[in-house]
Amino acid sequence: MADKKYLYPLKFDTIFKEKIWGGTKIRDVLGKDFSPLKNCGETWEISGVEGNLSKVSEGPLQGMTIPEITALFKEEFVGKKVYEKYGNNFPLLIKFIDAAKDLSIQVHPNDKLAKERHNSLGKTEMWYVMQADKGAKLISGFSKDTSKEEYLEYLNSGRLLDILNEEPVKAGDAFYLPAGRVHTIGKGLLIAEIQQSSDITYRIYDFDRADEQGNKRELHREEAIDALDYNAYSNYKIQVQKSLNEVVPLVESEYFQTNLLDFSTGIIREHYNKDSFVIYVCVEGEAEITTLGQTAKIRVGNAVLVPQKFPEVHIKTNSSFKMLETYFP
Repeated sequence: MADKKYLYPLKFDTIFKEKIWGGTKIRDVLGKDFSPLKNCGETWEISGVEGNLSKVSEGPLQGMTIPEITALFKEEFVGKKVYEKYGNNFPLLIKFIDAAKDLSIQVHPNDKLAKERHNSLGKTEMWYVMQADKGAKLISGFSKDTSKEEYLEYLNSGRLLDILNEEPVKAGDAFYLPAGRVHTIGKGLLIAEIQQSSDITYRIYDFDRADEQGNKRELHREEAIDALDYNAYSNYKIQVQKSLNEVVPLVESEYFQTNLLDFSTGIIREHYNKDSFVIYVCVEGEAEITTLGQTAKIRVGNAVLVPQKFPEVHIKTNSSFKMLETYFP
């Protein structure tokens, strides 16, 4: 039946993750039913991570995983340079995160360290704040240049928060977090996350909390020491030049490029010069994504993957939409 399988804009079954810090906004704001879980801290929308492989939710490829589709269509699906570099391993992971409580203070290793220790990619990521409760905050980076020795002194004396950079946040804020940057998502935040395809996290501090059985989560303080970037930076927040009905660049990195599309009308996106798939993550409103007569509906809380073979994307809306457009650079 392989001759009846063909590419089109792909949607995937959501993978729901219960977390000690998770809440109910995935259901209450995004309209996604995570029962029978008690809460949902994360949804994985597009994933090629082993053990958490996304499956196509509709159409001729329904039920197929991302590695299976990549193996079948190769560069037509992901692009020639992506396939040459990653093979059947999809390079990006798309999530929605609901933090009803603070996440642990943590860091992710870079490609070199992750390869050495875990035979994995590193984890560079970006956040787009979809909704923020009043007074919500997050941590990104150090507030001052810090040495390894000074960091350990603050950590071991219980004063780590004193040297971390805290940011008040509101809906529409965006942050780029290269591997090595200490961080946490604070309580009251609903976030769309685009990241390298990796599930490696080193927890440094978890606020001494325990689960229902009284167990505390594992910490990775030793592993984190060589993973951290101890430098402070002048600006941790992406300066979003908000502009209606224009494409606004957010991130340009070696791992992914992301634009913000905030439109009250339709738009045609031309990707002839990109040797990559393109992912659309809807953070507000709804639209239809059409490529060569193949259409996928998208609304807030959805993600659609457009294969590389479709260089022109027509996006239509009856109201308005706000989407993150991301691809391999």
